[in-house]
Amino acid sequence: MSEQNVTVAQKAVELRRRVKKKKPDFVRQESWRYKRLKENWRRPRGIDNKMRRKIKGWPVTVSVGYRGPKVARGLHPSGYKEVLVHNAEELKKINPKTEAVRIAHAVGKRKKARILVEARKRKIRVLNFKEEKEAAKEEVAEEKEEEKLEEETEEKAEAEKPKRKKTRRRRKRDEKHDES
Repeated sequence: MSEQNVTVAQKAVELRRRVKKKKPDFVRQESWRYKRLKENWRRPRGIDNKMRRKIKGWPVTVSVGYRGPKVARGLHPSGYKEVLVHNAEELKKINPKTEAVRIAHAVGKRKKARILVEARKRKIRVLNFKEEKEAAKEEVAEEKEEEKLEEETEEKAEAEKPKRKKTRRRRKRDEKHDES
């Protein structure tokens, strides 16, 4: 992004962050009263509903006045404008200075690889892609953790097992096994 675009985008994102702090949390009516109701916003529609009527003492409802600043709408927290992409041809329309790409979730591995190669050539930022090196490091770390857990559980199981006394038959069998 050019310096001017960078500063405008950063200021817009910062302004949005500051404005969002002052906004109330919009909660579903009486979600605080009943466990079965989640806090996900649902518009109150009841005829006598206190929230819909905006009665004092009840939580505020969503309205246009709480909307974010116009310059920051549609911006990713990085300051770029998000653009959804389904194939490599769509990358030709993108301005790498102001826009970043998000690969659609329905895109397969082969197309995704083409999109990534084309995006690197054009120096376009891809928002929903982890570098393979980072992903590989995470996988290795997870495998090591799983191995440690398995070893610990095996050691605990062996420690908890009561040791059996060797009978004559077992001793003879072990001796024969050692000789061969």
